[in-house]
Amino acid sequence: MVLLSGGMDSAVTLAIARNEGFACHALTIDYGQRHRFELQAATRIARALGAIEHKRIALDLRAFGGSALTAPMDVPKDREIPAIDARSPADDAGGDIPITYVPARNTIFLSLALAWAETLAARDLFIGVNAIDYSGYPDCRPQFIAAFERLADLATRMGVEGRAVRVHAPLLHMTKADIVRKGAALGVDFGLTHTCYDPDPSTGRACGRCDACRLREAGFREAGTFDPARC
Repeated sequence: MVLLSGGMDSAVTLAIARNEGFACHALTIDYGQRHRFELQAATRIARALGAIEHKRIALDLRAFGGSALTAPMDVPKDREIPAIDARSPADDAGGDIPITYVPARNTIFLSLALAWAETLAARDLFIGVNAIDYSGYPDCRPQFIAAFERLADLATRMGVEGRAVRVHAPLLHMTKADIVRKGAALGVDFGLTHTCYDPDPSTGRACGRCDACRLREAGFREAGTFDPARC
């Protein structure tokens, strides 16, 4: 079970799962995000990377708000992104959590993936979180992944019957440049992906200035290659 947002990280995660021999079901969540162009990208990626089945479900988190991705707030632009070597994957994210953090998003998404996985007797969940090149989100850290894995074993029939659930986060300790290189090695077409938090509402053209765009641009630059999506 692969959570597929339509961004470059989830695309590479799906490619890794396929390369490791998993038969992949992909799940995309329409949560009312302002960057809805990623939903179209997810469909393209699932098809290109051979997902057995791709479901898209709606769960509108705009009802809660609290994030620039789900409420009428400005997406931060031109923020200083901390240097990679200044951030440890074990760091607490308590200080500088940007307004683009969606409250409990990865907890909700993994729970939905877990529910579908259990109906298929699938015990492997894949999520494209990253603890190095990330924007300060608490649910992109190793501690969160480990805790959810424990929760899954306690909360599911599979778990209590001894069929342990595993949460795979293959990008967890990669830099964005590492992710670009890995995706290229696995044949990921990054031109199919969408990253920007605040794209042009008519064309989907990336702003080039939000955290997501800047991290992506830095990743391709450091990998010494060209971004076909021109984010």
